[in-house]
Amino acid sequence: MRMWFVCRFCCPAAQSNSNPEWEAKVLEYFKGQLKEKESHSWVPSLNDVPLHYLKPNSLVKFRCLVQDMFDPEFYMGVYETVDPSTKFKPRSGSVLRFKFTNTVTAERQTFYCVPIPGESPWAKEISFLSAARVVPSTSYVPSRQKRSYEEDDDMDTQPQKQREPHTEPHGNGDSKRQETEAPSSQTTAPSDCSSHLDLNFPLPGERGPACLVKVYEGLDSFKLNDTLEIYGILSVNPVLTVLGEEKDPSLLLLNPTESMETPEEQRAHDPPASLVPRLHMLYARPLQHNNPLLPSAPTEDQSAFVSSFLVEMASVRAELLAYLTHVLLGDGLAAEYLLLHLISNVYTRRDVLPLGKFTLNLSGCPLNSYTERLYQIVQQLVPCSYRLSMSLHTMNSMRLVPKKDYVANRLVSGALQLARNTSLFLDETQLEQGQLDSSGVRNITALGNLISWQKVDYDFSYHQMEFPCNINVLVTSEGRSLLPSDCQVPLQPQVTPPNMEEYLTTIHMAQFTSQINKFRVYLSLARTLDYSISDEVTKAVEDDFVDMRKDDPQSVTAEDLHRMLVVARLLSLSLGQTTLSRDGWMRAKHIDMLRRSRTEQQKSLNGNEP
Repeated sequence: MRMWFVCRFCCPAAQSNSNPEWEAKVLEYFKGQLKEKESHSWVPSLNDVPLHYLKPNSLVKFRCLVQDMFDPEFYMGVYETVDPSTKFKPRSGSVLRFKFTNTVTAERQTFYCVPIPGESPWAKEISFLSAARVVPSTSYVPSRQKRSYEEDDDMDTQPQKQREPHTEPHGNGDSKRQETEAPSSQTTAPSDCSSHLDLNFPLPGERGPACLVKVYEGLDSFKLNDTLEIYGILSVNPVLTVLGEEKDPSLLLLNPTESMETPEEQRAHDPPASLVPRLHMLYARPLQHNNPLLPSAPTEDQSAFVSSFLVEMASVRAELLAYLTHVLLGDGLAAEYLLLHLISNVYTRRDVLPLGKFTLNLSGCPLNSYTERLYQIVQQLVPCSYRLSMSLHTMNSMRLVPKKDYVANRLVSGALQLARNTSLFLDETQLEQGQLDSSGVRNITALGNLISWQKVDYDFSYHQMEFPCNINVLVTSEGRSLLPSDCQVPLQPQVTPPNMEEYLTTIHMAQFTSQINKFRVYLSLARTLDYSISDEVTKAVEDDFVDMRKDDPQSVTAEDLHRMLVVARLLSLSLGQTTLSRDGWMRAKHIDMLRRSRTEQQKSLNGNEP
């Protein structure tokens, strides 16, 4: 129950309704306090603190993605018992008698929220180290219907142990974690939708609490797949999470719609509070990024931070480029394109065309473990990422597209339900010969639509619903990828290390943590910079394009011009420049010419590539 609803039957002054605007004032007070720049340091986070350390009805925050939005629900916002002097607090086995003369029915909506999918271990660790310290609550011992996530074998009573970095964040979990982490593979079998309780994480192997967030105002300002930092009142009352046939009938008056739900819906919408706590929203802040090294809100501090870092952009870029060149076996051109890919971002849409996307296909990648190690290095640089091994078994069995389960009335998650600016690493080197079944074909089609249009068509059985996204896709392949891409760069190694694993490990270990943190800030910051092209430079680019087509109209197409403009934009931003200069345009033309020359060379060598 929302905090100030409790006040109404605990406080006679509140019940007198002498000041009908008091609710708005309470809400405004909390919003003002939570907007203070130090608020993140004193409010404990559900992402970082085990649930049993937190007191019920206390203020907490949750960094999350809105995975599902349930139907609006009616509830008793104001009510009183027969004896107005009674300080009511729901307890198991208590019998309530309501006095309906002053009852007010209100409407709210419930969001099912999960931790941000694919959040990198380094981002979690830094968030944990800066989180508010919490003394374990000894005044509350929940009567659980099911084991809570803090009782798992690796969740010790010490939060430090709980938050140790995972070396394989997307690995398979053991059978003891079936209720508290995503299953190791998301199958497409419909029976999985509502036959058992799961936390419905989009990615396999994810850990952490899911949350039912009760939203009371501003419903139109939220949408599916938003990434938010939510501040609210924690509720873990087990009485409100038992199935309808076991509930005291008087409790159903608090939310009359519960009596109309099927058992499958109740299982999905009212899971045990020990697994899925309730959070009554006071304030929610949209997250433009989830990099804990950057200020997360547009404030004066953020402006000062950006201004000071812009001075270092060129030098940090040079250091990062050198690092990526070593990682890509001495290939400086491929490193340049990888850097540009990592700062790309869909900044606007024109009709159905997403502008700013830059899907990169690194072809000619060495086999064995190179691509896996390359992903681990990318994962160390970006706050959100996921590696999809495109083996035949994975493509035929994994659920990539979210699907509506009408029996449980919920959206069953898929691996493409990701937060904005997530780096999706598609490892095509794992694809072997064989037959794709209908599910595999649908998955390949979904990946193609994601790359080309930055959208995912969710499966609602009777129709598909289009959801726009903003996901950076990097495809590694042996030859040219079977998937579309904005840019293909054949890898040309300049070194051939005898032991690839040792070579890449040595390169990574040679970087100091402070240097890696600079790279992390650089990549996130470059995405947020504004960009423009002056009329003068626009005219120069148009004239240049006409000149390029004079001798051979087929040599440069409109698609080539679009790609070069995207590269020019990313080159400018990578240097901290927010406008395109003539030098920037000439540099973009030059590296595109080198890339095209290399691609033509590769085609003549392989012969069979399109």
